[in-house]
Amino acid sequence: MKQIIPIIVLIVFSKGENNMATKNQFTEDQKLHHYMGIEMNIQTWNLLGKDDRNEQDDQRMISFAKASLFHWRLSPKYLPVNEQRGQWMISRIYAVLGKGEEAMKYAKETLRLTEEHGFKDFDLAYAYESMARAHAAMANNEDCGKWYNKALNAGELINGAEDKKYYKSDLKSGPWFNCR
Repeated sequence: MKQIIPIIVLIVFSKGENNMATKNQFTEDQKLHHYMGIEMNIQTWNLLGKDDRNEQDDQRMISFAKASLFHWRLSPKYLPVNEQRGQWMISRIYAVLGKGEEAMKYAKETLRLTEEHGFKDFDLAYAYESMARAHAAMANNEDCGKWYNKALNAGELINGAEDKKYYKSDLKSGPWFNCR
């Protein structure tokens, strides 16, 4: 069954934290990087949700996820949470593809950034989820179960009802490689 996934993972709208310029003051390059960060994120999700992905699609999915993060880093609206969510996305892609070592590398970076910046709520839950999926992809069932339970508990603390509902649905989706 194809899962529809909202495209909000990297898109963060500023609430005054990033007042370095108004929209009209951004350079064309900055606008392009912002647009490409969003577009590459969309393309990544499109491929992730594709039922009949092939090897070329898998490679494109990895490239799009990494390109999204690259462009977000050059966006005038870039915030640390964009880095955390970009690292999460790359980890998720590798976990879905069963590439455990690569998934773990990005999951650890996601968790490091989460702790360093004190991210809570949605982002904390997804950091734990990335660790669980990476362990699942490595067939490390014991650690997968430990991180999955942390992810499950953190998900219960998500404030927004829609965010919580989306997170719980996403957490139930695979692949989990029999670790739960």
